[in-house]
Amino acid sequence: MIAERLVEDMTDAERERAARVESVLPVLRAMAEESDMRATFPASHVGLLRDAGLLGLVVPERFGGLGGTLRDLAAATYAMGTACPSTALAFFFHNTSASRGLLPLEAIEAGLFTEEEAPNVRAFAEKVLTRMAGGTWLANFASESVKSSTANITIATTARPVDGGWVLDGEKSFGCATGVADYYLTTAKLEGHETAEGLATFFVPRDAEGVSARDTWDGLGMRASANNGIRLNGVFIPAEEALTIPGAFTRMLTMSRGSFVGNQLAISAVYTGAAQSAYDHIIETLTRKTFADTGRPIASSPLHQQLIGEMTQQLETAYLWLRYQLLLETSEPPLKPKHEVFTQWRLGKGSVTEACFQVALIAFKAGGTSGAMMNGVVGRALRDLAMGLVMTFPAERGRLETAQIITEAKANELFTTAARSGE
Repeated sequence: MIAERLVEDMTDAERERAARVESVLPVLRAMAEESDMRATFPASHVGLLRDAGLLGLVVPERFGGLGGTLRDLAAATYAMGTACPSTALAFFFHNTSASRGLLPLEAIEAGLFTEEEAPNVRAFAEKVLTRMAGGTWLANFASESVKSSTANITIATTARPVDGGWVLDGEKSFGCATGVADYYLTTAKLEGHETAEGLATFFVPRDAEGVSARDTWDGLGMRASANNGIRLNGVFIPAEEALTIPGAFTRMLTMSRGSFVGNQLAISAVYTGAAQSAYDHIIETLTRKTFADTGRPIASSPLHQQLIGEMTQQLETAYLWLRYQLLLETSEPPLKPKHEVFTQWRLGKGSVTEACFQVALIAFKAGGTSGAMMNGVVGRALRDLAMGLVMTFPAERGRLETAQIITEAKANELFTTAARSGE
C-alpha cells in the first residue's frame, strides 16, 4: 500500500485502517485536477470519507472511532497527499480536532483539573470525539491574520458571556473546509483575559446566524481545500457547546508528546506525499520519453541524471526527518523528554517542507518548457508545496528558535555558585 512507503512497519490493525484510506484514493486522484482548477473542495468527498469510516480515524474505539494513532494519521495524510493534497490538508485539519477531545481526557487522568471542573471538561471532550466518530466533519479554526512578535498563532477572536452561553466576534483567516464542515471548532479568548489562560473552544455550526465566509482564497497553496476562513459577527453559542474553563486550553496542551497539540507532523506528511507524487510522475515521464536522434530515454542524459539524483536526495531527506519525528512522538516508552521532541520538531517541520518544495522545483526543471503547465501533477505540486514554506512558521523561524533553546541552555551552564573564600 502507498501508506507503507512512509510507515514501513505497520501492524495488522494499522494496515487494515490504511486499506480504508487506499480505497478512497482513486476518487481523490480522479477529481484532483478539476478541483484545483475550480479552487473548490468537492462536497462529495465528505460522504466518501464518512462512508469509509475515516472521519473517526484517530478516535478511540470506545467512542465509536477506528482507534488509530498519530502513525495512522500520518500514513493517511501522506497517502491522500499523493492523490489530492487539498483533500489531504482538509482531512488533516479535521483530525486535529480530536486533540480537543483526547488531550483534555488525558489531563483529567493526570489530575490537572479539579473535581468541580472535570465533569464539564469530560463532557466537552467526549462530545468532540463522539461527533467525529459519528461522521461529523469538524473544521479546526485557530489561526488568524493578527500577528504578534512573540507567538506563531495570535488569537484576537473574543467570547463574551451572555444568558445561556457566549457571543463570539472575530475573524479566522485560515482553516480548511469553510462552508463544507458541519461545525467550526473555534478558538477564542474569553472577555477580560489577555493571556493564553483565557483561550476557550467552541462548536460553531456552519450555518449559525452571524457566521459568514471570507472572500475566496486564491493562494499558492492547496487551492481546493476551502481555505477561505470565516467571520463571526455576534454569533451565539450555547454554554454546553463550549469549553470555557480558564486555563483548560493550556493545561491540555501539556499532555501532547511534542508538536503543539501532538499531531502537527501529519501536515508534513501531506507535503511529503505530494512530493512523492511529483517525483514518481517526472521519473515516469523522463524514462518514457526519448530523444528523437538517439532513441534513448531523456532520463539518461547527464543533465537529467544530475537532476534525478538531487531530487532523490531531497525526497529521502524529507522521509528521514518525518520518520524520525514520528518515532519520537509515538515510541513507547518515550525516547526523549518532551522539550527535546519539541525542539526536534522546530527543525523538522522546516526541513521536511523545504526538501519537498525542492523536489517539486527540480521536477519542474526536469520537465522543461513542455512541462511548465499550471495544471498537471508537477504544476500543482509546485504551487501546493509552496504553502509548506510558510504554513505555521517558516524554516528560518524554527532554526532561530532551536538556536535560542540551545544557546540559552548552554549559557545557563556557565553560571554556578561557589563557596565564599575561607570556607
